[in-house]
Amino acid sequence: MSKIAILQSNYIPWKGYFHIIQSVDHFVFLDTAQYTVRDWRNRNQIKTPAGKLWLTVPTNGSQNMKINEVKIDNSQNWAEEHLLTLERNYSRTPFFADFRDFLKKVFLENTWEYLSDLNQYLIVEISRFLEIDTEFHLSTEFILPPGKNEKIISIIHQLAGTEYLSGPAAKSYIDEDLFAINDIKVSYMDYSKYPVYKQSWGDFAHDVSIFDLLFCVGKKNAADFIWKNLPNGR
Repeated sequence: MSKIAILQSNYIPWKGYFHIIQSVDHFVFLDTAQYTVRDWRNRNQIKTPAGKLWLTVPTNGSQNMKINEVKIDNSQNWAEEHLLTLERNYSRTPFFADFRDFLKKVFLENTWEYLSDLNQYLIVEISRFLEIDTEFHLSTEFILPPGKNEKIISIIHQLAGTEYLSGPAAKSYIDEDLFAINDIKVSYMDYSKYPVYKQSWGDFAHDVSIFDLLFCVGKKNAADFIWKNLPNGR
């Protein structure tokens, strides 16, 4: 039995993204998929005294490109601005200091050319903070036939997978009969039961970057607010 998840990389995703990673044996970055503008690929939200704020990585991306073809526009001083914005809004949280060196490495000590490389690096490193032992793959490692469902099924077969785990939004296009014919079980994440934690600034918000959780509760406690206290926690 082997469970697989296949997703496009996002910029510093929310906790639900990491819950999917933690719930499977193999996670595949589908960065050969079409790039979508004004989406989670190059931006995410944090909390501030004035409400939620977008952190956006400037790119040359368009609908005609694959995610792994999109380059970051480093003519803009986005990296230092993101670091300063995180410091400004989270420096007083209990665990921000634990991540200061990591943030400096990401935003000051590296010059990222491709968005996909930045996203994947952040996701893999944050997964290690969360002690997730899932195996990561790139979609470029696999034979990819045409067709959205066919592509996913092909990757799962090449990984000898038996179950596909997806976010609930995929119900609109997943052909479950086709998966069943191919002896693959389909299951969907349930994001409705996450407990709250002590956040800064106003009403609680689940849909912000994982950084919010890490800065507020720390590496050792973060899993308590994602999967450990859920009925079917892995």
